[in-house]
Amino acid sequence: MAASDKGVETVVLGNYVEMETEGKSRDVKTKLSKILWHGGSAYDAWFSCASNQVAQVLLTLPYSFSQLGMFSGIMFQLFYGLMGSWTAYLISILYVEYRTRREREKFEFRNHVIQWFEVLDGLLGKHWRNVGLAFNCTFLLFGSVIQLIACASNIYYINDNLDKRTWTYIFGACCATTVFIPSFRNYRIWSFLGLVMTTYTAWYLTIASLLHGQVEGVKHSGPAKIVLYFTGATNILYTFGGHAVTVEIMHAMWKPQKFKAIYLLATLYCLTLTLPSAIAVYWAFGDLLLDHSNAFSLLPKSHFRDIAVILMLIHQFITFGFASTPLYFVWEKAIGMHECKSLCKRAAARLPVVIPIWFLAIIFPFFGPINSTVGSLLVSFTVYIIPALAHMFTFKSASARENAVEPPSKYFGRWVGSYVINVFVVVWVLIVGFGFGGWASMINFVHQIDTFGLFAKCYQCPPPTVPPPPMIPHPNATAALPLYHHPNHTRSP
Repeated sequence: MAASDKGVETVVLGNYVEMETEGKSRDVKTKLSKILWHGGSAYDAWFSCASNQVAQVLLTLPYSFSQLGMFSGIMFQLFYGLMGSWTAYLISILYVEYRTRREREKFEFRNHVIQWFEVLDGLLGKHWRNVGLAFNCTFLLFGSVIQLIACASNIYYINDNLDKRTWTYIFGACCATTVFIPSFRNYRIWSFLGLVMTTYTAWYLTIASLLHGQVEGVKHSGPAKIVLYFTGATNILYTFGGHAVTVEIMHAMWKPQKFKAIYLLATLYCLTLTLPSAIAVYWAFGDLLLDHSNAFSLLPKSHFRDIAVILMLIHQFITFGFASTPLYFVWEKAIGMHECKSLCKRAAARLPVVIPIWFLAIIFPFFGPINSTVGSLLVSFTVYIIPALAHMFTFKSASARENAVEPPSKYFGRWVGSYVINVFVVVWVLIVGFGFGGWASMINFVHQIDTFGLFAKCYQCPPPTVPPPPMIPHPNATAALPLYHHPNHTRSP
């Protein structure tokens, strides 16, 4: 069944009602604009998920390996990669369930972007909405903060004439321009370029470390301390917890029901980047990474490294947009500007969101440790515990399970299997991620504050080389010197 309305067709696919505009819009758009700007395919979603997942975390994973040891580092990447893919799958099911119910009530989302807290509100009520909104917004806020910190940390290895705090001021202004990007559908070219950039950086780290070889007397003592062990584990938890924007990415798709396997495929590709690079850098530098949370800091300066730094800077700008755009949507809805058609008015309304991000990046410039802290305290609930619990409570009744738009696949054991997996995810992340991870990450974070202080001017920068003071002759030095006598000269009596 299809009905046309101003070039937009409402297509009923089984129980799912979808607003489809792919290739059928009558708006006047240039072909170039369509290619670079207006993306909503499954491929666009894959690029968005893969590009958003790795980002600057690629540079901190060797640091995590030095805390965990080689074996644990590899195992945690594989384990959390699968767990993250599972909860992203749950979020996609809940999104489809919510959207289908709303569209059966004749509600249209033509000018409205569905967000995670709205899915929770529609399926489980306002209390779930409030909890989801609090965790999601706080996580995305600090996710944006981390991107600014990473920008300043990276550019310093090309140009150290300015300290990292000053670079944070500069990149804060640059990243504020993301207020002009309307939605995730407009990240097509950026997502593609972002993945190319992280792919180059990952293989640069791998090849450069192998060519450099192991440093003299290299040691691989990890895991040495339980605090460091769980700090490294929660950083990897954060690495594969980038699906706080899953709902927004799905809503930007022309066919959101195709999302189910996209996040898993994106994770598998990201593992081809994160595992080789982390293994190679840790093999080459070992325990030196414990004091160098940014992998760039240990590799020798070269044109290839400079290219990698520049590409990561551009990619972090893109990832800043990924993390901050959902915050822009929340703010727009709060002030009643979300359905405004003027791009300039919406951009101006979004600017206040950037200010606290900028300020927090200056207060806590701890590249590396902040990832673990955010992972344990925020990611653990936002993208692991809450989605698993929400799925169980949404379908706890027999009628809800019978009328589910997308019941669990037989490969997961249907409803019983999905409930067992969900319980395991909640218990594991609550104890290991939030409990032990939160304890270890906070100890490490407080240690950074005690060592470097808040508003640190240049976190983990090498100490400046102080030139020796100039030699100042003693005022009586000339008088103290013996007189010079020419060998043929005799003093008269």
